[in-house]
Amino acid sequence: MVYICSMFSKSDLTRQFIIEKSAPIFNTKGYSATSMNDILQATGLTKGGVYGNFDSKDQIAIEAFELSIGKVKEGIRFKTKNESTAQGKLFAIFNFYKNFSIIPLTEGGCPLLNTAIEADDNLPFMKVKAQKALNELLASLEYIIQNGIESNEFKEGIDAKKEAALIFSVIQGGLMMSKLSDNPKILNGLLETLKTNVTSHYLK
Repeated sequence: MVYICSMFSKSDLTRQFIIEKSAPIFNTKGYSATSMNDILQATGLTKGGVYGNFDSKDQIAIEAFELSIGKVKEGIRFKTKNESTAQGKLFAIFNFYKNFSIIPLTEGGCPLLNTAIEADDNLPFMKVKAQKALNELLASLEYIIQNGIESNEFKEGIDAKKEAALIFSVIQGGLMMSKLSDNPKILNGLLETLKTNVTSHYLK
């Protein structure tokens, strides 16, 4: 344990502490509404303590987003790693998002949805990060579907790229609608529809 801790400098640990404390604030309040005072209050550090580790609020926001979206990606990996079939992996992802609007893995909800809505054209540096995360998540879905086709589990002729985009759009749209309506049944119902679609249209 001493050896593991010695691998990280005090500065590294302080940076990680700031990121971990700031991430739920950014994800809950958004970039624009999060002030340096919020970060100082959450960390208990002085301005010098924060700015001695980060050049700006922008830099903290970027790394806070990376931490939050990393938790989502790791949560999906954990759900899918023991599934041996493409259908099983897709269903595991759908189950991961069940009740996500009221019991999110990350405080404040889905970091990708939150960041995409706020960033758009106003925060180009955050939009780039959100785009990268979106592409990675879409690529993971496409990979699962394509593997299902190549292993003869799914029908030939399925467009893996288009199906991945459809699945992710339904999940994110359902999540937005459930949050806005305070009704988790909207998202959960759409997730069940996705399962039915896989069973009815993907399987041979």
